[in-house]
Amino acid sequence: MNRLSTNILRTLALTGISGAALAAAISPAHAQVTEAATSSLPSDAQTNNGLTDIVVTAQKRETNLQQTPISISVLDSKALDDRHVLSLVDLGDGSIPGLRIVPFGSRRSALLIGIRGVGTLSDANQPARDQGVGVYLDGVYLGRAQGLGAALYDIERIEVLKGPQGTLFGRNSEGGALSLVTRKPSGEFRMEATAGLGNFGSYEAVTHVDLPRLGNISLKLDALLQKRDGFINNPLAGQPDFNSYDRRGLHLAALWEPSDRFNALLQFDISREATTPDYLQLLAAGSVRPAPIIAIQPDRATEAVVGSPLQDSVGRTHGVSLHLDWKFGDTLTAKSISAYRKLDQSQFDNGAVVQSVFAPNGNFGRYSQANFRQNQFSQELQILGNLPRLSFVGGLFYYHESVDDDAFTTNTLRFNADGTSYTVLPPSITPPTAFDRVSSTKTDSVAVFGQATYTPALLDDRLHLTVGGRYSHDKKEGLLSMVNGALPVVNGVSATVPLDATFDRFDPLVNIAFDVADRVMVYGKWSTGFRSGGANARSLTYRSFGPESISQFEIGAKTEFFDRRARLNIAAYTGTYDDVQIDFTAVIPGNTRSTLETTNAAGSGRVSGVEVDLSVAPFAGLTLTGSYAYNYVRLPEAPNPFVANNPLVVVYPIQAPRNSASGAIDYRVPIRGAAIIAHLDANYAQAYNTSANDPTKNEASFLVNGRLSLGEIALNNTSATMQVSIWSRNLLNEQYLRTRTFNSSIGFTGIYNEPRTFGGDVTIRF
Repeated sequence: MNRLSTNILRTLALTGISGAALAAAISPAHAQVTEAATSSLPSDAQTNNGLTDIVVTAQKRETNLQQTPISISVLDSKALDDRHVLSLVDLGDGSIPGLRIVPFGSRRSALLIGIRGVGTLSDANQPARDQGVGVYLDGVYLGRAQGLGAALYDIERIEVLKGPQGTLFGRNSEGGALSLVTRKPSGEFRMEATAGLGNFGSYEAVTHVDLPRLGNISLKLDALLQKRDGFINNPLAGQPDFNSYDRRGLHLAALWEPSDRFNALLQFDISREATTPDYLQLLAAGSVRPAPIIAIQPDRATEAVVGSPLQDSVGRTHGVSLHLDWKFGDTLTAKSISAYRKLDQSQFDNGAVVQSVFAPNGNFGRYSQANFRQNQFSQELQILGNLPRLSFVGGLFYYHESVDDDAFTTNTLRFNADGTSYTVLPPSITPPTAFDRVSSTKTDSVAVFGQATYTPALLDDRLHLTVGGRYSHDKKEGLLSMVNGALPVVNGVSATVPLDATFDRFDPLVNIAFDVADRVMVYGKWSTGFRSGGANARSLTYRSFGPESISQFEIGAKTEFFDRRARLNIAAYTGTYDDVQIDFTAVIPGNTRSTLETTNAAGSGRVSGVEVDLSVAPFAGLTLTGSYAYNYVRLPEAPNPFVANNPLVVVYPIQAPRNSASGAIDYRVPIRGAAIIAHLDANYAQAYNTSANDPTKNEASFLVNGRLSLGEIALNNTSATMQVSIWSRNLLNEQYLRTRTFNSSIGFTGIYNEPRTFGGDVTIRF
């Protein structure tokens, strides 16, 4: 770190940036800011005068990224296209260091999201449990991990807010927040249509239509279809392959602007996503010899060792939101965001055949079926003020959620006497006569928040002081009504088990920013956040657990130099991680399912790190970006509920690589009325734990993506243009274990990343 700091200081000194500015730039808080700046940079975000400004809404209002003293990473629509990001699951390649997005086990029907090693769940099927990273669609909180893998509509940008965001974004944003911003109706005619083909039978069709303003109303429509076959063959005839997807969706937006003082935006979206599970491989055998038919596959497989009955996990979501915006003079604005959303997700998983223990003529092939249903309503009111020396935002927030789930497991296959073959049990998939578990939860959350920034009349208005706070009140009511096909048993008595809990919390923020020089800002920040408590539906007793929280200090800097042809942001952070929610799993004897308990760890953990982001536009058409993140997470010991007297045991942070990095090259050169547009990015992550109870790590990853386009081709002397592109994800066909776990009896099992995918597409723009 000292050598790195020295080299950076020397570099900045040569460019005219003061040592004081640099020292602040290397400070902890800047880590957040840094990454936001570089990652947010569109691949062609430059003009003849250098890099362009990036607008974000991380503080509930539009601000310049480089003048916003918090850590934000941004990917705009072009950056998403360049990386061929079709859904949030594609950001799991590490395009933004510090952000980890992984499917829930072998199911792509739910996504687990962590930022800086904080917030990731090990189990997403928990109606009475929340994620630790808040996900927002146009300011509307999305309460569940299910549905997050749906196709993305016309995304203008994705903002990644790093570190606790408890003041402005509230509960369940202790790790940070992920904000998806769609493109709004423009009132001018615009149409963009894309059609593409790729390997593994993939194809896509996307259309965006902006209609001309009719009176004071503007309309916009987005429609899409994305489909790909699986890339691991299922030997069972008539059954789908592993890791396929079929996504489709529709988004409508209407913007009413009766005056320059008021506007109303009404949006509706509906989507359907069907996926088959990932394939779990046996990498090395344990102490129990597997059946002869269960072959060891130490490398990424192209075919499953045993054919399995499979079916699509289907997620259906729809939502409607109303955004109202009033301006009172030039200093005061009022906003309202009202939204309702509904989710229905079926989940099927038969990818764990290799974990079956052999018994002559014994049943195997654990088939898990689960259904998850949710509806939510949210209402947020905001007041924003902008006075000569004081800007502020305050508001009220209400959230109601109703969730229920059910699940059961069965076996679908049977070994022969010596384990050299198998038969399919008829019928292979049957509706349950009794579920393994049934639970439901209702959550009501209310909050009041405020944040203000004051610029005193001293130091040439270079000093900016920000304070804020949020009070949150959560109430959760739940019910576990079935375990193993019967009423749960607590203290020897069979009965439904209720949850009735409330959680109150105050999250403060203090931020001091100073403009050292033109385009050089340093800041220091302290903030907190929390994840709400709840109960575990997989627990035999519906055992409850309390909230977890984080308190973090940051210092950082945002700098631009070389006549705005270079951006360097550096940051560091450190803080305590308290009452961490830890999962423990145990197998139920004589049953096909396991039970899971969640406990709060004893004592405090620590989260610390450093992030560096650099963007350079040396000449028109070329942009180079690079990001690096060092992240250290230490968790305290946690009581093991499955061992007598609940001894404290070591637990491991999950989805928290110690080192990660990303870099990209973007180049555009005009040629005879058109342009060649090239993009290449590379993403690295060090190996990390994927289970809190297992010291086994996955494998380090290095993934390269590329896109080459011939664009801006005029069609028939009209305003229409065409772009022809070829693309590839995992261009080098790198293989690494996305997850890897160890069981002394079964051995090592794991799921590999996707192989190389490639294709081409044509886009017509009017």
